[in-house]
Amino acid sequence: MDNVKRILVVSRMTKSCEKAVHYGVSLSRKYNAELVVLHVEHNPFGIKGWNLPLVSLEKDYRKLLKDAKKDIDELIAREKTAGLPIRELIKTGEPTQEILQVIKDEKIDLLVLLAHEEWHLEHFLFGRSNRELVRKMPCSILLVKKEPEPVAF
Repeated sequence: MDNVKRILVVSRMTKSCEKAVHYGVSLSRKYNAELVVLHVEHNPFGIKGWNLPLVSLEKDYRKLLKDAKKDIDELIAREKTAGLPIRELIKTGEPTQEILQVIKDEKIDLLVLLAHEEWHLEHFLFGRSNRELVRKMPCSILLVKKEPEPVAF
């Protein structure tokens, strides 16, 4: 892994993504690599032809993104203060295409993202498919397992 000079962490702007960012930070420190955290803003509610009353869901979705982004921003600010070379990119569009374009433009050596399979609502909201990314990936990938939800008895 000595040839890893640029690491990209894809943030879905959810609480689960903090773990992927932590992995990126750790690997960046270990290999003295530049770290880029990418947020892709995907607007699932702007799909033409949909006539569903999703106002409440859209409002909840925006709040979820805002709260998670705040937590990730605090983590990034702490790491910058500690001297880690870390940059944050925000792109708008179709997530798979935006991620692939950033990998190409930034000459990324390692991609870090969550490994869990998306369920239908999450796939709708965040528009990501790990399967599609893995098939098209021009660099190495580290898939981070999501922590299982605690079971209440």
